[in-house]
Amino acid sequence: MKHLKSLLMMPAVVASLVGAPVAQAESCPAFLDHEMRKLHSSDTVNLCDLAAGKPMLVVNTASRCGFTGQFEGLEALHKRYQDDGLVVVGFASDDFRQEADSEEEAANVCFVNFGVTFTMIAPGAVTGADANPVFSAINAQSQPPRWNFTKYLLDREGKVVASFPSQVRPQDTRLTSAIEELL
Repeated sequence: MKHLKSLLMMPAVVASLVGAPVAQAESCPAFLDHEMRKLHSSDTVNLCDLAAGKPMLVVNTASRCGFTGQFEGLEALHKRYQDDGLVVVGFASDDFRQEADSEEEAANVCFVNFGVTFTMIAPGAVTGADANPVFSAINAQSQPPRWNFTKYLLDREGKVVASFPSQVRPQDTRLTSAIEELL
């Protein structure tokens, strides 16, 4: 009986017993708690719903860049580690003047040319004062991207634990080892 009373004092347990939603604030950082439009879609995704309590690999992308071929490697990472809890999220951006002229073209590059199935966010700023909330927080914790395909590894609490420049490809052992260490 004593254990039941202590369990009932936990807000998440009480909420689940009465059918109320459990507050995400306990397990998801505020910077992820935003509705973000998916690439070439009217659908949105809240990254707390997608990744609360899970490690994430966040990448700023562009569809007309010398590093665009990294989509293939990012998709391979997504498939390799998704069952272990890793969430890969790409943020299309034209901050470095390398994004396609239209979202349709960017979507074709991602989804048709490279078979991307991980979450891709519609184009937006990832640097400076106009950076989206996710990259504003990442930039405050780490160094802002200096070019497309900068990769940030976030732990389960949303803290940046490692970052990798464009030249570090998704299959590079420095990145895969960091992912495996985090998982």
